[in-house]
Amino acid sequence: MSAATPASRLTARGVTVRFGGLTALRSVDIDVPAGSIVGLIGPNGAGKSTLFSVLSGLRRPGAGQVFMDGVDVTTATPQARAKRGLARTFQHPELFTGLTVREHLTLAYRIKNAPRRVWLDSLLGGGFRPSPRLETERVDTLINGLGLGDIQHENVIGLPLGLARLVEIARSLAREPSVLLLDEASSGLDGAETEDLARVLRELVRRRGVSLLLVEHDVDLVMGLADRICVLDFGECIAEGTPHEIRADAKVRAAYLGEELSPPAAKELA
Repeated sequence: MSAATPASRLTARGVTVRFGGLTALRSVDIDVPAGSIVGLIGPNGAGKSTLFSVLSGLRRPGAGQVFMDGVDVTTATPQARAKRGLARTFQHPELFTGLTVREHLTLAYRIKNAPRRVWLDSLLGGGFRPSPRLETERVDTLINGLGLGDIQHENVIGLPLGLARLVEIARSLAREPSVLLLDEASSGLDGAETEDLARVLRELVRRRGVSLLLVEHDVDLVMGLADRICVLDFGECIAEGTPHEIRADAKVRAAYLGEELSPPAAKELA
């Protein structure tokens, strides 16, 4: 079994997960290189969520290994992986209804960089104490970069789904991760919101160097964003490659994409 490549931020090698007599994942390999966007697609029940759980530390595989920057973290807890730079979002945004948008980012930043302040804020009561300059600058950068300035002091209750997802992504980024796992980030978004999300994700990689792994049902979004794509079917990776290669793969079309994905244009094949 080969280990992680030096340039890979997050790697799975030979990951296998069984639930009784059901094999949810069978010897799955995946690499998320530094500064890249990798897509993970497949039909319902293909094993995408199980793989995400293994990568984030919520589930230990029956066989195989997980590496972060070449270090074996297979048995590491989610908290330990977070300290190494791993963050994730969930299919349904999980926000604190009693906090504003800005407070979500401030709390996440303090958990990573100043946990003692979090405890003092809780013990002394009265909410968040004033932020030091560096914390303010980092939070401001995220708020402005993700276009959340107009709602930064609003409670997250009642935010449209698209904005709630951006808040969750911003909160994850406030912990300054090197790898971000995005679980169905476009679910429930309309076309304009999905385009805005794609723009934000491209900027994250370009400006901050974050590596992204996307689990998505929106095939067009993945094809337009990802540098490489892994296709799962019945717990196995049946294809891995560039969007062009995935579009042209007969196994992928037969197993999953079918007519949802148009074949490459003639000029692309030239």
